[in-house]
Amino acid sequence: MGARLFQQIRPIAGPRGIMQGTNPVCSQLYRDFTWEASPLGAQAKWPVELRTVINIMLGSLQPMLIVWGPSQITLYNDGYAAMCGDRHPHAFGRPFRDLWFDIWEQVEPIIEAAYAGQGTAMDDIEFLMHRNGYPEETHFAFSYTPVRDPWGTVLGMFCSCNEITAEVMARRAERTQRERFLQVFELSPGGIAMLDGPDHVFDYANAEYYSMIGLGREILGKPVAEAVSEVVRQGFIERLDKVYQTGEPFIAKDLPIELNRGAEGEKQSRLIDLVYQPIRRESGSISGILVQARDVTDQRADEARQAVLSHELGHRLKNQLAMVQAIATQTLRNAPDLPTARKRLNGRIAVLSAAHDTILQGGTGSSTIRQLVNEMITLHDDPSQQRINVSGPNLKVGSRPALSMSLILHELSTNALKYGALSAQDGRIDLTWRIAGERHDRLELIWTESGGPIVSEPKAPGTGMRLITAGLNGTSDCSVEIDYRPLGLQCRIIADLETFQKEH
Repeated sequence: MGARLFQQIRPIAGPRGIMQGTNPVCSQLYRDFTWEASPLGAQAKWPVELRTVINIMLGSLQPMLIVWGPSQITLYNDGYAAMCGDRHPHAFGRPFRDLWFDIWEQVEPIIEAAYAGQGTAMDDIEFLMHRNGYPEETHFAFSYTPVRDPWGTVLGMFCSCNEITAEVMARRAERTQRERFLQVFELSPGGIAMLDGPDHVFDYANAEYYSMIGLGREILGKPVAEAVSEVVRQGFIERLDKVYQTGEPFIAKDLPIELNRGAEGEKQSRLIDLVYQPIRRESGSISGILVQARDVTDQRADEARQAVLSHELGHRLKNQLAMVQAIATQTLRNAPDLPTARKRLNGRIAVLSAAHDTILQGGTGSSTIRQLVNEMITLHDDPSQQRINVSGPNLKVGSRPALSMSLILHELSTNALKYGALSAQDGRIDLTWRIAGERHDRLELIWTESGGPIVSEPKAPGTGMRLITAGLNGTSDCSVEIDYRPLGLQCRIIADLETFQKEH
C-alpha cells in the first residue's frame, strides 16, 4: 500500500519525486503508513489539494506541517519532525491534538481559526513544551493558511514555520548582558557615557555623567559638539577624533575643563580625571568611544586644605615644643627646689593638655574671655612674676569665636615666649578688652608687649601671624591690626559684639 501511495504522489512532485531535497525518514513514513486505516483513507481517494500541498511540503527544506480533515490528521516533513522532539514519529498521521496536547490551550484557537477560513501569522509565539520529557521554553515563527477546495470549503490547514528558540535566547542573553553592564555603569562612582560613530553621538550616559556636565541637558542622540558645545573650543573633539581614528586610548589626570553647568548655564571651571577608550566591533574596526570621567575638583580642594592643615600641624608642633621648653626653663629657673619645680612643671603640662582639648573641641559654648585669658596665663606666665597684666569685663564668648580667640591668644603668647616680651627677664604684656563703639556694639581687645627685644617687622608673615590676622571666626566685621613698634609688638582686634557672643 505504501508503494502504491508513493507511486501516485510522485508525478505531482516532478521527475525526481518526493525524495528530492528531503531526509528519507519522513519519506519512509509516507511509504510505510497504513493509510486505509487512517481517517484520510486510501490515497487513491485523496483530493488533488492534499496531494499538492504534500508535494510542496516534502519538497521543501523549511519545516512544514499539514493538518487535514475533520479529524485534524497531522502530516509533516523532516524539518518539522526535528521540532517534535521525542513525539516523532509517533505523532505522524495522528490528530494534531495528540502531538501538542501539552500546549493545546494555546494552539486550539489558532487551528480553529484556520478551519474557519482565517489565516494566522506570528513572528514569535512562546510555548512551554514537554516534547523531550521535560519542560522547556520554546519560540516559533509561523503562518497557518487554510486550504480550500474549488467551492471555498476549508479542507485543512497548511503551515510553514521555523523554531527561533535559539535566536530568542541569544537576544535575551545579549539584552541581559547589556542591562547588567548598564546597571554597573549606573552604580559607578564616576561619569560614564558611550559615544557612537565618527561624530561621537551620545548613545548612553549614566546619572553621574549628567550631574557632572549639568542636569537638564538633552544629550542622547546628539553629537558631543552639539550636546556639550562648550568643550569644542577646549580641544576635546580633537581628542575624541584621534582616539576614534588611531584606536589609542586617551588618559588624563586633573584635566581643567569649563562646563556650562550653573543654574543659568553659567561657566564653571572644574578638574576631571578623563579616559577615552575605543569600542571595537568583532572585525576589529572602531565603532565608538567609551567615556569615563570623574569630577575631582572638590577632592583636589580638600587635598589642598589638608596640605595647609598638615603644614599648620607642623607649625603647631614646633610651637608646642618651644612652649614646653620655655615652660621648663621658666619653672626650673624660678622654683626654690626640685620637688616644687616638678610639681609646677606637671601642673603646667596638664594645663597645656587642657588647652589642646579646648582647641580640638571648638569651645564648649559657655566660655568667657576671662576663662580663655586665665588658661593662657596659667600656661605661659610664672605666678611669682606675673608678667601678664589683664583687665576687662567678663564677657561671654560663642563657641566658634572662643576657639579662634584661644588659638590667637596662644599664638601671641607663644611668639612672645620665642621672640618677644616673654623671652626677656623684664618683659611685660598688657592685655585689655572692653565694649566699644558709639552704640556699644563692638568688642575691642588690645595686646601690648614691652621690655623685650627690639621689634622689627618680618619680611613675610609666618603661619602663626596669618592665623592671628585671620581674626575671630564666626564674627562679622572683624578687623585685626598688628603694629610692629620697636619697643614692643601691639595687636588690636575689633569685632561685632553680637556675633562674638552668639552660639553657633
